[in-house]
Amino acid sequence: MHSSSLVPANDPTLLFTNAGMNQFKDLFLGAEKREYQRATTSQKCVRAGGKHNDLENVGFTRRHHTFFEMLGNFSFGNYFKRDAIAFAWELITSEEWYGIPKDKLYVTIFEGADGVPRDDEAEGYWIEAGVPKERIFTFGLKDNFWQMGETGPCGPCSEIFFDHGDKIAGGPPGSPDADGDRYIEIWNLVFMQYEQLAGGERVNLPRPSIDTGMGLERVAAVLQGKHDNYDIDLFQALIRASVEATGVAADGEHKVSHRVVADHLRASAFLVADGVLPSNEGRGYVLRRIMRRAMRHAQLLGAKEPLLWRLAPALTREMGAAYPELTRAEALIAETLKLEETRFRATLARGLAILEDETRGLGVGAKLAGEVAFKLYDTFGFPLDLTQDALRARGMGVDADGFAAAMERQRAEARKAWAGSGEAATETVWFALRERLGATEFLGYETETAEGVASAIVREGAEAGSLAQGERGWLVLNQTPFYGESGGQVGDVGRMLAPGLRLAVLDTKKRLGDLIVHEVEVEEGTLQIGAALALRVDHEARSATRANHSATHLLHEALRQVLGDHVAQKGSLVSPDRLRFDIAHPKPITSQELAAVEDIANRVVLENAPVITRQMGRDEARASGARALFDEKYGDEVRVVSMGTIEGGDNGPHPYSVELCGGTHVARTGDIGLVSIVGESAVAAGVRRIEAKTRDAARHRLNADSRALADLAALLRAPVGEVGGRLETLIDERKKLERELADARRKLAMGGGALEVQLSATGTAMASGRAVPTLTVAGIPVFFKKVQGLDAKDLKPLADEAKLTLSTGGVVAVANSGSDGKASLVVAVTPEYAGRISAVDLVRAGAEALGGRGGGGRPDMAQAGGPNASKLQEALDAVSAKLSELAKS
Repeated sequence: MHSSSLVPANDPTLLFTNAGMNQFKDLFLGAEKREYQRATTSQKCVRAGGKHNDLENVGFTRRHHTFFEMLGNFSFGNYFKRDAIAFAWELITSEEWYGIPKDKLYVTIFEGADGVPRDDEAEGYWIEAGVPKERIFTFGLKDNFWQMGETGPCGPCSEIFFDHGDKIAGGPPGSPDADGDRYIEIWNLVFMQYEQLAGGERVNLPRPSIDTGMGLERVAAVLQGKHDNYDIDLFQALIRASVEATGVAADGEHKVSHRVVADHLRASAFLVADGVLPSNEGRGYVLRRIMRRAMRHAQLLGAKEPLLWRLAPALTREMGAAYPELTRAEALIAETLKLEETRFRATLARGLAILEDETRGLGVGAKLAGEVAFKLYDTFGFPLDLTQDALRARGMGVDADGFAAAMERQRAEARKAWAGSGEAATETVWFALRERLGATEFLGYETETAEGVASAIVREGAEAGSLAQGERGWLVLNQTPFYGESGGQVGDVGRMLAPGLRLAVLDTKKRLGDLIVHEVEVEEGTLQIGAALALRVDHEARSATRANHSATHLLHEALRQVLGDHVAQKGSLVSPDRLRFDIAHPKPITSQELAAVEDIANRVVLENAPVITRQMGRDEARASGARALFDEKYGDEVRVVSMGTIEGGDNGPHPYSVELCGGTHVARTGDIGLVSIVGESAVAAGVRRIEAKTRDAARHRLNADSRALADLAALLRAPVGEVGGRLETLIDERKKLERELADARRKLAMGGGALEVQLSATGTAMASGRAVPTLTVAGIPVFFKKVQGLDAKDLKPLADEAKLTLSTGGVVAVANSGSDGKASLVVAVTPEYAGRISAVDLVRAGAEALGGRGGGGRPDMAQAGGPNASKLQEALDAVSAKLSELAKS
């Protein structure tokens, strides 16, 4: 079987695929059956979040990885212990296969515990295969008993260890020095023979199964005579690329950094290829952590510019043949890595500066406060492991408990994002129906009307025998023309009819890939199992949806032509009234680019070329150049949709767009009518959203816009082509008038050349005249003024002008009664006094008199307000009193 995606298909408990058995989980649980009973895989896995998280160890140890490949052999009720053990021993030791010396191998079995007997059966089969009894060790529940979870399949397991030789420290399994690196587990055989029930009961499985796993990196190290996984060819090719790009030797003080870059490049590239993009939650956040750790080590290697994206071609050369998705996504991988590293470099500089300040007084063995580590995480995007990594080289650590305490307020939300990042678990009822009824035959590619028989009814999560008038439920038919929601296309709606029976089809969905279920409401009569129904898809809704779906294909290719090969679809919504299309692209799309995309798509529409669909093998389809969407699940047989033509090239005319797609499409591109882009926006970092309309919806939208523009032109008394220029002129004239009006108001408020002086009980009058200070408070020159009708925003310019009248410096206070009955106050202090008199303290005293609270600003200029405009004089008196108090203190 092919390796499944790193994004689990039907398991909300998993962040990433982390074991070979993940794609077979429902088989082991007995909830699903397939046509085969044996399988082998080389499964790509990521362990960097959740239960399995050793991220901070990667690069420092010989065998920790974020990305690895698991070689698996599986039996679903077919062969069991005897054959599993014989197969394993033959594969590992036979000269025809791996040829590993038998005297280098050791085996472990389950010693018996918790009501499960010692696995004497496995021991006998190992001896039968040729393993000396003295090389077989026994262990308990922790090491040699496997469980899927609190409940479910479980059973004893048996591990194979390889002895790397006496040049490496460590002892055999079970010895006092077993934690050394000499004896390394390379294979684990799980014998699933029990089912753990709730409440502690354990029963025998009716179909015992086998789940084995062998790490490719570990066995490659054995076969290549290496003790360190990073010394095998898979990693050395990437490390050499890192050395060439940085000019830094692979060994010595930078050895760890090269290893981190190589490992994390693999994880990052494969996750992007499977549709994960860096973000601040769920899977995207874990990817960002992996990327940023690698980018930190790229900086330690002295890289002055983004490094990881330059290494992506080396990874594709090394692994692209085995995993073609790397080749298909290479442009997206490089663009994502480059953008993320460019952004992170600025973040890294700020974070490291804070880290340096906070640890300046700490010595070797000290721990950074958890609150500081959390600040780095929360404010600067530094994951805890990145902080730990940065401090490790200096012999310091982090107060992890303190960090955890600081994180507590966010954990509930984090867990919610983590748990919800997988697809929703499929209800058990659909497994039973799929097994009993088989797949639903879909007729909707050829017709919108058909006859069908009601095979099953589901109401409130359980099977039901009937639905009465007014009730809703889910209906399964033997065949249907209704399209089940998938691939971004919404489900069909319509009607189902029989004598005395009328059903409204509200929605149609797919369960378990090929079981089509219809949400129905009984409008008349009673629906019974076995009822023969006339099926009618809503023609108008289907036709509009088809046009929008075909338009997404045209837009996808047009966007690639205009923006670049890195563009990849990241999600879509295709409904009757519109289409929404998300793509990977690092920056906003300009209006000129959107216009070019629209032009290209509409040229293909005008060709009115036939839309051709073909069924072919998945590998054949991809080899032909058909594009596949990363988040779609494809079977061995796929549907390939081709539309439009491109002239020229060495091979003559070829299709404009070729994609794997199970949706419904127009017969000819001309049926789309028109493609009109109506919106472009950001939905996440590196993801842009295009919204568009087709057919009548596009025409109606454009006509409405045209009429609105004509009405605006008439209002402005200008030709349509000059509306933009005329509006710019009006806006500029309005801004100019607003400035002139504000200036006039300020001059009027200042009373022209005459000055109205508001004396205070604490002040002493001085010689009056034109705009000069006429009052002192505690020896400080002041200018106090009451005005009316100004906007609050005009008070600060007024205060700035008043400060110019204070030739020796001092304090200015302007109190304003607005037209709404409220008051505002500005206090300014010139530089000569700002060092010991704060405008903030003064304005707060005045605000209290106005019935307000607080106020704020800078020590040299502050503003406040209040609801009582009749208290302007009291506010100025309060400012004067506070000034006298501050001047004397």
